[in-house]
Amino acid sequence: MAFKNQKDSQSNKRKRIPGATKGDDGGKFSPKKKLRTPSNNQPNKGFKKPFDSKAAGQSNKGFKKLFESKAAGGKPKYNKSDTSQDAPKTKRELRIQAKELAEARKKKRRPHYTLEQELALLWEKMRRRNIAKEDRSKLISDALRRMKGKIPEIAGSHVSCRVLQTCAKYCSKEEGNAVFEELRPHFLTLACNTYAVHLITKMLDNASKEQLAGFISSLHGHVASLLRHMVGSVVVEHAYQLGNATQKQALLMELYSTELQLFKDLVSLKERRLVDIISKLNLQKTAVIRHMSSVFLPILEKGIVDHSILHKALVEYLTVADKTSAADVIQHLSSALLVRMIHTKDGSKIGILCIKHGNAQERKKIIKGMKGHVSKIAQDRFGSMVLTCILSVVDDTRLIKKIIIRELQKVLKELIFDKNGRRPLLQLLHPNCSRYLSPDDLSLLDSSIPSILIKGNLEPEAEAEENVKSSEVEEDEDEVEEDEEENVKTVTGGKKDPLLRRRELLVDSGLAESLIDACCENAEELLRSNHGKEVLFEVVTGGADGILHPQLDEKLESLYESIASIVAIPKSEEDEEEKEHLLENFHSSRTIRKLIIDCPSFASTLWKKAFKGNCKMWAQGHSAKVICAYLESTDSKVVKMAKQELQPLLDKGVLKLPEKNQPKKAD
Repeated sequence: MAFKNQKDSQSNKRKRIPGATKGDDGGKFSPKKKLRTPSNNQPNKGFKKPFDSKAAGQSNKGFKKLFESKAAGGKPKYNKSDTSQDAPKTKRELRIQAKELAEARKKKRRPHYTLEQELALLWEKMRRRNIAKEDRSKLISDALRRMKGKIPEIAGSHVSCRVLQTCAKYCSKEEGNAVFEELRPHFLTLACNTYAVHLITKMLDNASKEQLAGFISSLHGHVASLLRHMVGSVVVEHAYQLGNATQKQALLMELYSTELQLFKDLVSLKERRLVDIISKLNLQKTAVIRHMSSVFLPILEKGIVDHSILHKALVEYLTVADKTSAADVIQHLSSALLVRMIHTKDGSKIGILCIKHGNAQERKKIIKGMKGHVSKIAQDRFGSMVLTCILSVVDDTRLIKKIIIRELQKVLKELIFDKNGRRPLLQLLHPNCSRYLSPDDLSLLDSSIPSILIKGNLEPEAEAEENVKSSEVEEDEDEVEEDEEENVKTVTGGKKDPLLRRRELLVDSGLAESLIDACCENAEELLRSNHGKEVLFEVVTGGADGILHPQLDEKLESLYESIASIVAIPKSEEDEEEKEHLLENFHSSRTIRKLIIDCPSFASTLWKKAFKGNCKMWAQGHSAKVICAYLESTDSKVVKMAKQELQPLLDKGVLKLPEKNQPKKAD
């Protein structure tokens, strides 16, 4: 046992290579020995060197000799870095030195730096408001004289560009033409400059028809590339807005195909729609779609979606695009990007198409992107139509309540009186009513993408084969057309019942209750308002299909009472000078008359509070039409209630009914 342990202890020792010394490469794992120095051998003890006065005196003498030699004009024995520390500078001197160095660097980097400084001084004088026209024209002439021949070079500077803008605004016609001619060869280069782009737009504002036409022709072949540029796209959009219909079409057609981009002669066509252009020039539809997608996708990826020229081109693209290409565009735009597009007519149409044909996730992204902007969108001419479409199509009512309805409730009073803001509210109260929506608005809501509507959209080759088969068999062709018509009808809205969706958004969300309260508080103003009276009328009548009944009958009764109490206020001579009575006002009298005819419960409340025993006083003027409305009502109880007092007035000739509206017999 002892032998075994001894053997084990020997085996644990490191093996040594014969002939190898300690510390050589052969001896592995050998620790390096520390070199022995006198400092290492001595213990660490505090050491203090004694002060030597002689040595200190000699060093002081050396410094004295150094300063004496400098004073005598001789060169010092020490470096300049050492001497600079001996003469410290003040903060003011350091600032001056830094400014001089910066000026020197700018002069080296910018060859016209001195000229720019002179122009800046002139600009401070010429841009003042209280300066005389003659003095300003002299300063502008002086500035243009100094810049002559150098304008393209200095137009990209943030200083001289502002000077040129002021000159272009106030200069004479001859001077403006001279500047325009000097900049003409460099328009494309300057259009992509961050500062020069403002000068270009200013020159286009003041340009003549010939100059504008020349500028638009110079953009030929470069429209697509400029639209992909963040700065250059601003110039293209500005030229598009200033141009006439022919010039706008010329800019648009370059985005359609490579043939139209290369050959100027093909651009001059009378056709406006892309479908007609393809059939007129016999272009390949697939090639057009491929070219337009290669143009639009980089623009959408960069987020350059604010320009109306792009909106128009996208609308034309969606009319010819196949199902896959259209779905790609909808996927790219289904985000906060869409909020920046819906301020134009074509942009709002794109927004409506994305909402109608997008899937649930894409619709959710669009609605979430509107968060914080709903009130502004609702008061926009075209943005309000997008909100109207969302309230009519999207089935996710919980999301709409959380984002859209909640923000609408905060600015409800402003929306009621606003011409555009009332549209989403009226759409919930009375959807797709031609009284509140124009034919253009209704056609905008009915717009759709043809390729997505066609059931089972096929690829071009498969589509050609299908056409051959359908031409052989006429019966099959008729069946396909019937299927397409049925599919068009089913895709126009969501899957949820429209009445149920309206009830969830209007009544269950609390929007209707807030709306009735707002009408009670502002009843008189709404009756006198040209736009607010329509919202009040729909609320009082309970909306289409009686959507506010019976849950809000009590609230509506309080609204009837508030309107009747305002109408019952007797007119006085003092009030006539300030404002007309509600029964004599043009807007309010007609609204009250319609309410009496269409809402029997309101008519009875108003009769008891305002008209009973006072009809003779209101038998002339606009108020006479209001009283006659009781005899035109469709409700027999209302007619019977008022006829006893109104019939004697009719017999005496005090009250006259309109010729078209004869009183209806009471049962």
